[in-house]
Amino acid sequence: MPLWAALLLAVGAGAILDGAFPDRSWWFLAPVGVALMLLALLGRGLWTGLVVGLVAGLSFWLIHISWLTLYLGPVPWLALAGLQAIFFGVGLALTAVVLNLGPRVWPSVTGRLGVLPVVVAGLWTAREAISAVWPYGGFAWGRVAISQSESPFNGLVAWVGMSGLSFVMVWLSALAVQLCREPGVRVSARSAIAVAAVALLLAFPAWPTLQSGTARIAAVQGASDAGLFAQNAPGQILNDHISATLPLVGEQVDFVVWPENGIDVDPLRSADSARAADYISRVMDAPLIAGTITERDGKFYNTSLLWKAGEGAVDLYDKVHPVPFAEYMPDRAFWRPFAPDLIDLVSRDYEIGTRDNVFDIDGIIAGIAICFDIADDQLVHEMIRDNAEIILAQTNNADFGRTDESVQQLAIARLRAIEAGRTVVNISTVGTSAIITPDGESLDSLPTWEPGAMVQTVPLSVTDTPAMSIGRPLEWFVSGLGLAGVLLCLFSARALGKTDSGPRLAAVHLRADRARIRKRRRG
Repeated sequence: MPLWAALLLAVGAGAILDGAFPDRSWWFLAPVGVALMLLALLGRGLWTGLVVGLVAGLSFWLIHISWLTLYLGPVPWLALAGLQAIFFGVGLALTAVVLNLGPRVWPSVTGRLGVLPVVVAGLWTAREAISAVWPYGGFAWGRVAISQSESPFNGLVAWVGMSGLSFVMVWLSALAVQLCREPGVRVSARSAIAVAAVALLLAFPAWPTLQSGTARIAAVQGASDAGLFAQNAPGQILNDHISATLPLVGEQVDFVVWPENGIDVDPLRSADSARAADYISRVMDAPLIAGTITERDGKFYNTSLLWKAGEGAVDLYDKVHPVPFAEYMPDRAFWRPFAPDLIDLVSRDYEIGTRDNVFDIDGIIAGIAICFDIADDQLVHEMIRDNAEIILAQTNNADFGRTDESVQQLAIARLRAIEAGRTVVNISTVGTSAIITPDGESLDSLPTWEPGAMVQTVPLSVTDTPAMSIGRPLEWFVSGLGLAGVLLCLFSARALGKTDSGPRLAAVHLRADRARIRKRRRG
């Protein structure tokens, strides 16, 4: 198609892909959006593929993270969307090479249908994997897998992990596109292949959860505006969570969990704050797990404390994945001239935590994730490796108001529950708070921006899912397939002296296929 038409299609494809994510959660749009992007790349070379990819990426990301504009304005939104669009553009440019040179490298129908979609999906997975860890720790939002948190395919994440689920969904899209490009295959055969591929994926059974016991927990949402620009008196957020907890006195629970920033005055340095934490632990007759900002040796940390009455903080976890440009300012001297007012808003830099991310709560091993930590594959693997039986995901979504950010984060938590085979307690200052069981179902939830508590008996588990065993190596493997495939296409084209002949090659193969069809009909 003409370039202008491909660009219009790319714009629509990005918007359609975003519709698959919360809060719409029209999960079936994910393979549609990806397939439309691939269609826009047909006949494109490396550079025009880059342009199409940039446009598709901008369309998706500008919509997907529009919540950044709520308090911070357009500059961070445009900067982050632009960076992610560059990743998108490079990934789709390489994909254009594979779509147009691949039929020459794998000339048989089996090769075109069997190998080419795998390479395309591998390239997509590689792009997601790289952008999730780089630069500055990466941004693991917007992965295709996250769109499937409530779809019939979500159980696959326990088998193949987050990257594996992205690979599978993009593979379906690439297979569908390639089937449409095969005039030599009967329509009935194409339909049968597509149906068989979907049926095969849906036939995977849920991974069984081995329960190691139960825990009675209380997760408290104080409905405190703990946002960056909120005007709160010191101790107001702490008082809000105390008020939401006191109605639970008399409940028999194993522990109480408050969200990130649930205590706004560091109890390690404030006697009044320490007495308040001590009081809650004593009247509830249970340990308290609460988030706060600590200062130790002149350094600031976003910290989760395990607090026991009469003992104080018996363990703590410092956030390993502080958010760049929000919780710390990387390369401050370099970035400040571009937007000094915004850069100066980050007045103090939180340190990167180095402690393990599990608490032993009277014999219950809990994995601790503070906000963005839940999106970090490595941190989840580490807590499961350290025998976590439940995951406590403490977060503060107040900076994003009633936007899609909190439900996007909840979708990540839901997939983590299935992937790890663990109950996930996603507890926020303002919502969206929910307790998610290992099968991905919501056992309990709280309305956003309303104080309340979830008190439930939840399963503990020591299940070892395939995703936790092979998830990261699988990510490397499928990404390697994609990168190897594009290199093979480029080297083959160079050997033939036709590096820029992608569109011509596609036309040659289309004419050849049509000639074979005419010959078969005459026969």
